[in-house]
Amino acid sequence: MVFLVILAGGVVRMTQSGMGCPDWPRCFGRWVPPTDASELPADFEKYLRTQDIDHSFNAYHTWIEYINRLLGAVLGIFILIHAAWSIKKFRKKNKTVMWLSLFMLVAVGFQGYLGKMVVDANLAVLKVTAHMLVALLIAALPLWIIAKLQDKKTDAGKSLKFISVLTLVAVLVQIILGTDVREQIDEISKSFGYAHRELWISRLDYMFIIHRSFSWLVAGLCIYLFIRSKKYSELKVYHFLILFPVSISIITGLSMNYIHMPAIAQPIHLLAGSMLVMGLFSFRMQLK
Repeated sequence: MVFLVILAGGVVRMTQSGMGCPDWPRCFGRWVPPTDASELPADFEKYLRTQDIDHSFNAYHTWIEYINRLLGAVLGIFILIHAAWSIKKFRKKNKTVMWLSLFMLVAVGFQGYLGKMVVDANLAVLKVTAHMLVALLIAALPLWIIAKLQDKKTDAGKSLKFISVLTLVAVLVQIILGTDVREQIDEISKSFGYAHRELWISRLDYMFIIHRSFSWLVAGLCIYLFIRSKKYSELKVYHFLILFPVSISIITGLSMNYIHMPAIAQPIHLLAGSMLVMGLFSFRMQLK
């Protein structure tokens, strides 16, 4: 569910639908947003004045953003059920699991607050980045809980643990570099009216070169981690969870660089990077 919400957020960005619902938690003052301009409230112009992307009602943008919010609400319900279940089952025999579950509930509530801040700030780039990083935290917590509930872990020695942590840190640095590039793309695409995609990459500064070059270091570390851990059969599933997303991330990155920023590549690139972080985190949690 977390990955689905991340993907939906990427689609919102891909379609420039971030202000499709210009108020929060409602949408144009309604719990079910309009599908046509004739359904807008009488004072709808006060909402449109806050928009930075589309200064007229666009049902397409509105419903993409609204579906993103609905998926976030469903995730919140799942996490609420999970927290209640954890309190009932683990409050005596495994308090760490219970506290992690409660922390996840607090984190998803904070994520909802950040969502409101993003809308109120008209998609301020720093708040959008914070929104993404909290989503990764929420995705990591269930994996931590799963690791706490597992009895068997792999005793692979200190060197493999060090390599796995080093690779995870490198990927997180790469994501931070990527958020800087993404923020530049936001400004550049806006200046071109979200057209002329073939010109966007050429307007990026040195951070894009660093981000692009650093990706090969990340790929090399992932391959090295795979080679070093091949002999442990119980880690095979994690090899797929690492090599598949890093491959997709590189392919989509190359396509954005050389095929004029195809829109579909953006959410897939974001999802693959998120999956890679979680694959590496889960790999590390499997080691003693």
